[in-house]
Order: sequence, then structure tokens, then C-alpha cells
Amino acid sequence: MSDSPDSDMGKINPQQAKQLLENFTAVKNRIQAANTTGKNIRLIAVSKLHPAPSILALHNAPTLHLHFGENYLQELIQKSALLPRTIRWHFIGALQSNKCRPLAEGVPNLWCVESVDSVKKAGLLEKGRAALVEAEAEAEAQQGKDGSGGEEGKKEGEGEEREKLRVFVQVNTSAEPAKSGVEPGAAVTELCKYIRDECAHLRLQGLMTIGAIARSQATTAETENEDFKVLREIRDQVAGELGVGEEELELSMGMSADFEGAVRLGSDEVRVGSTIFGERPAKEDAKVKGDVEEGED
Repeated sequence: MSDSPDSDMGKINPQQAKQLLENFTAVKNRIQAANTTGKNIRLIAVSKLHPAPSILALHNAPTLHLHFGENYLQELIQKSALLPRTIRWHFIGALQSNKCRPLAEGVPNLWCVESVDSVKKAGLLEKGRAALVEAEAEAEAQQGKDGSGGEEGKKEGEGEEREKLRVFVQVNTSAEPAKSGVEPGAAVTELCKYIRDECAHLRLQGLMTIGAIARSQATTAETENEDFKVLREIRDQVAGELGVGEEELELSMGMSADFEGAVRLGSDEVRVGSTIFGERPAKEDAKVKGDVEEGED
């Protein structure tokens, strides 16, 4: 991928934009049909390896979609620099310790990290977000000294108190050795408690699972996905142990192949990529800026 983002993102052709809008609308309609509770379901449009113009097509009118998900730190940093600050980015990929602080510090409009699975990583995210808050405060103070701190010229969101960075604790409900996540049990509650008590710049949003592909494929309209049932049970247990209402801990579960079943089992958030954006290019062929320049890895 290119390392030199600029204001020229390239363009999406009208036919591609029309198809994106149709796909997005179809997913929203399917979520609504599966949602029997009437609560708001957050849709994360997973845009990894898709170019910035495709994201902008959904962020602009008529959809005005806010929530987009990325898996790779460098790609997210590039896209966040190119695209409007009004986008609410979610990091949904496997979280490496050495990427935590750059992630929390380097993407000002990072709204949520979905894949926290250790105290160490939570602590590093806390340090990164604390550093960002401090740097922004210093920059605003300097603007005041220079006489340039008026309303004109401010970027959207500046001058307001920064929200805490939301995080989900990832749970390995399927017990797959190759999959990230905390094993069900006391460790989940301990990590949740650490985030709530020790991380002043983080907000515990809830629990997340990816689940086993085989279970998703085996689930029908008449059956329930075991991974989603397990996560819901763990959420209820953790809420009780923390002394909070179950509604205070969201469930993030469900992707392109199984989001309707996840919604029926109470998911507050689904992560849908290929059903909206189409087939992803190979990583070596992906372009951040669409057709402006060839991608480099």
C-alpha cells in the first residue's frame, strides 16, 4: 500500500457507487428483518483492503454511514489521514502488543478497538490514548498563546472534551488454538474489571467473538449458533460480577455469513465486509487511493 497519502483519493465510478449503495441497503434491510427487539444495531462496514473512495461513497449522502472497520494498522492510519474526521473507525484485527500504542495515539478518530484480549494490551492502549489527549491539549494551549485558537480554522471535534476510546474484550468462544481471544472463565471478568478500574481513557463497551466458521455454516434459521449463545451467557455472568446491567455491556458478534443469526441472539453490533464491498483484492494488489496509484505493500 502507498505510504504517501494526499488529498487526491481517486474516484469511484457511478456504477460501483450504485452497487455499493444497493449492497449496503440490502444488509440494513436484513438486519432490520432479523431484529425483533427494535433496538439499534450498529453496522460496521468492514473496509479492509478496499480503497478510500469506496468508503467515502458510503460515508457521504445519502447513506451518511459512520462506522467502518479495518484490520491493519498502517492501512487504517493512511485511510484516516485521507478521509473525513467524522468517520468512526473500528480496529477489528488481531491486536499485537507493539501496535497498541501507535493505534490509540495515531488515529484521532479511532472510535473503538474490538479485539482486546490481555491486560498488557489494554494498558498499552491506555498509554497511547492518554498521550494523544495530552498532545491535543498542548496543541490547543499553544494555539491560544499564538492567538490562533479561535473558532475559525478549527478541525471538527477540536475544542471538545475527547471521548474515551471504546474497547471490546475478545472471547475465544470456540476454543480454537489459532484464534485470538480470552478463554471463557474468570479471566474475562478480570480483564473487564481492569479496563473499568485502571484505564481512565478507555471505556469497556462489551464483549466480542468471531466464532467458528463451521458453526456459522451449520446454523440455520431454526437453530442457534453456539458461539453466540456462549458469548451472551458470558456477558450476563460478567455483568453480574461487575455489578452492572446486562445492557451496559454490548455484544459484538456476527459477520457476513452469520450476522442475521447474531442479531436474533441479541447482538448489538455486526461486522459486515464482503457482502457490502464485494470480494477483497489480494493484500499486495490493494490500493488505499483507488485508481490514483498502484498499491505497494
